[in-house]
Amino acid sequence: MTVMAAPPPAGVYVPVPTFFVSKTAVNYNPVAAPLDLATQAAHSVHLAKSGIRGLVVLGSTGEAIHLSNKERFDVLSHVRKELESAGFKDYPIIAGTAAQNIEEVVDQLKSAQDAGSKWGLCLVPGYFAGASTQDGIIQWFKAVADQSPIPIMIYHYPGVSNNVKVLPSTFVALSKHPNIVGCKLSHGDVSYHAQIGANPNIDNTHFHTFTGLGQQLLPILSLGCAGTIDGSAGFFPKSVVRLYELSVKNNPTEDEIKERRLLQYKVSSVEELVVRYGTVGIKEAISRILNMGDRDGTRLPLSGGIPGGDKEWENWKQVIGDLETVEKSL
Repeated sequence: MTVMAAPPPAGVYVPVPTFFVSKTAVNYNPVAAPLDLATQAAHSVHLAKSGIRGLVVLGSTGEAIHLSNKERFDVLSHVRKELESAGFKDYPIIAGTAAQNIEEVVDQLKSAQDAGSKWGLCLVPGYFAGASTQDGIIQWFKAVADQSPIPIMIYHYPGVSNNVKVLPSTFVALSKHPNIVGCKLSHGDVSYHAQIGANPNIDNTHFHTFTGLGQQLLPILSLGCAGTIDGSAGFFPKSVVRLYELSVKNNPTEDEIKERRLLQYKVSSVEELVVRYGTVGIKEAISRILNMGDRDGTRLPLSGGIPGGDKEWENWKQVIGDLETVEKSL
């Protein structure tokens, strides 16, 4: 009998950014700023203490494509070490990959295991999106999963994969593989979440479907999805966790139904910052709200923080303030 690998537990995960040293640091390099592992660890521990179920390290938010393989190992191993030191033993860490060569992806997954990660999140290869077929995508993921020492998840983010589209039938086929244990869907198509999360042909005890957008959390949980891997939870973790807890509650009271609707509205409104500016917006928010990291702490070609700086941030003051009030109350 084939043993099916276990998926990451259901709940709220954060795709953490990779932190780089400030421009004022002695060892700052404008071409490739060095890693800031102290801030990396502090942010991860803060999230764990705030009720976040696990972390995705080195995803698109983590600028995985901007890091060398050695740097990837350094980030993953340091986060694992500091979480363990803070009392979070066996805390779920999912390591992202962004390469398209199967051998390199497998090497990154092996290194991730050595660094203490339990799962891998593999971005759909999109360089040849126009010529790719669903069968080709299936064979690519099977080849990776066959060789990976840790279970993997499918990362479907059309915005960074040349708009390649992965059909629900492809997820059905891949969900049968014993070493493929879920997916992250980073797009606004709730119908796809339904066609995967609620699909009777997918064993959702083995294959967990996560949305990449907290602004979809309440509706997708009703469709059989397992949770979210959400950027805004990186700076308002308790609020997104509270929304998850209310959304999965059996027989909620009328007051709880009202609370989760209003909280979903507030999370969805803040999430527009993430949708518009991606990792740049997330780093800006973490810096301003949590006082962690540099607002412009990215690597080229990303540069300069959110366009408009203080003036643009002022445009988000109301929606951020509304959710900040919730966060402080929890």
